[in-house]
Amino acid sequence: MDKYLIVGLGNPGDEYSRTRHNTGFMILDAFAEASNIVFSDKRYGYVAETSLKGRKVILLKPTTFMNLSGNAVRYWLNKENIDQKRLLVVVDEIALPLGTLRLKGSGSNGGHNGLGHIQQLIGQDYARLRVGIGNDFPRGGQVEWVLGTYDDEDMQTLRPQIDVAVEEIKSFVLAGLDITMNTFNKRKPQPKSVTDDKDISDKKQ
Repeated sequence: MDKYLIVGLGNPGDEYSRTRHNTGFMILDAFAEASNIVFSDKRYGYVAETSLKGRKVILLKPTTFMNLSGNAVRYWLNKENIDQKRLLVVVDEIALPLGTLRLKGSGSNGGHNGLGHIQQLIGQDYARLRVGIGNDFPRGGQVEWVLGTYDDEDMQTLRPQIDVAVEEIKSFVLAGLDITMNTFNKRKPQPKSVTDDKDISDKKQ
């Protein structure tokens, strides 16, 4: 049976549960919920398993904390004997607008500490799904921003994109990287309604 490792990056602990840096965890939680599976606390992370049309899918939320994510990724790749081409890492990205999804087959870590540690241990030849968290922070405020929590307004934009991300992960497993990139990378987050926009402008005044 073909095996796939889907990794969502984040930090363990309730205090991080709704932070921007835990967007990868949030997407894997949504995938597990949609698949009626639950995570178990195992070595280096929370792990859940399911299958899609004969393909085994292992979901991993590392409990190593972000800066040591590579330990969990390398361990589970080796333990399950999974080809690196069947690894997908879901990660938050400040260089993209909130809710924007971009799938890439390889690349640099872009300054992301989690991707940086993974790259140190296994190289940069693996797929990653980058999820935009925006960058509306002052100079020097990046750490506070990524460790800050989403508000309800943010979640209105993000929630439907989380569902899209779940479908994108399934497509990666079933159709492969290239087809999934061509299908999903063109999509943009759905704009909010006129009513929502009015509410937002009112808040800014």
